[in-house]
Amino acid sequence: MRSATLFPRRYTRAATVVSPVREHKKFPCVPSSESLITFGAYIGGRKVAADGIAQAVQLVRQHNEDAAKPDAYVWVGLFEPEAPEVEWLAETFGLHPLAVEDAVKAHQRPKVERYGDSLFVVLKTVAFLDHEVLTESAQIIATGEIMVFVGPDFVVTVRHGAHSPLSDVREKLEDKPKLLNRGPTGVLHAIADHVVDKYLYVADQMQAELEEVEAAVFAEVSSRDINRIYHLKREMLELKRAVAPLSTPFSQLPQRRSIPSDMREYFRDVSDHLSRVCEQVQSSNELSDSILQAALARTNALANEDMRKISSWVAILAVPTMIAGIYGMNFEHMPALDAVWGYPVVVGVMVVACALLHRAFRRNGWL
Repeated sequence: MRSATLFPRRYTRAATVVSPVREHKKFPCVPSSESLITFGAYIGGRKVAADGIAQAVQLVRQHNEDAAKPDAYVWVGLFEPEAPEVEWLAETFGLHPLAVEDAVKAHQRPKVERYGDSLFVVLKTVAFLDHEVLTESAQIIATGEIMVFVGPDFVVTVRHGAHSPLSDVREKLEDKPKLLNRGPTGVLHAIADHVVDKYLYVADQMQAELEEVEAAVFAEVSSRDINRIYHLKREMLELKRAVAPLSTPFSQLPQRRSIPSDMREYFRDVSDHLSRVCEQVQSSNELSDSILQAALARTNALANEDMRKISSWVAILAVPTMIAGIYGMNFEHMPALDAVWGYPVVVGVMVVACALLHRAFRRNGWL
């Protein structure tokens, strides 16, 4: 049950009960059907039918004003809205202009900020994109953002990026009234838990990719393997930028006074999972560095081995080439030019010299 003292803000009936007609006249840029994913009014852990956002706000605030313990709130979900649409909600719920600007522009750093009696949370979302054939330009990790405004009687989510929809989170909460009854901070926890679970999945997939590349490198390394390692390392840095900045604010979130005492252990659990992801991403990043160094070292070793083989064969072939070159000068007074055994002796010397050199190079590991 959400504490009645979670947010100190008080509403009066005259200030909050606004008819849908008046609200639409004052704020004409109501979120369009393209950007408005869904909305709902939740009272006592159950969804209440409402014809629009304005009516949902009216029902919730009227219930909270009459109830001994306010347990109603509105949840509005937006997808890449325009600035006027978010500004309309800002007027309705009293959102801070700086947070509204961040929600519209996106490309924000993960963070948790407090504006008055509301929280503004920015979460980076990630998704693993599997490819049958991985090219240098192929994207492995897709990133997006979810901005969450959490107030005394509302939750507004603004999502950027086509992946990581929140429909599963909403359905899970609506199927369990006990979860819905945790209030806006319960919704924030469900969203954060959903995002961090995605982090774990993507981190595990990247770990598997690195292990596959590691096995290939020590089996037979090629320039394609090195390019793939660079590619994975670049994607791993993208994952690190999405996960690492969120560790500190989420570790401090359970200590905030705006978080009810009965919800703090849930946020600690999310923080623990996030710490595990950060450690896994860091270890994977270090592993990619080690694999890259091993691949480059192995490539240099293979190149040196090839050079030794080439040098050995050049040395072997230099002997008959030299002898043939000497006897190809056609001077008149050269040894064994007129002898019957001259040609086979010279050829024999060539063969024996080449055989001895080949044996010596094989013994030294050059061939």
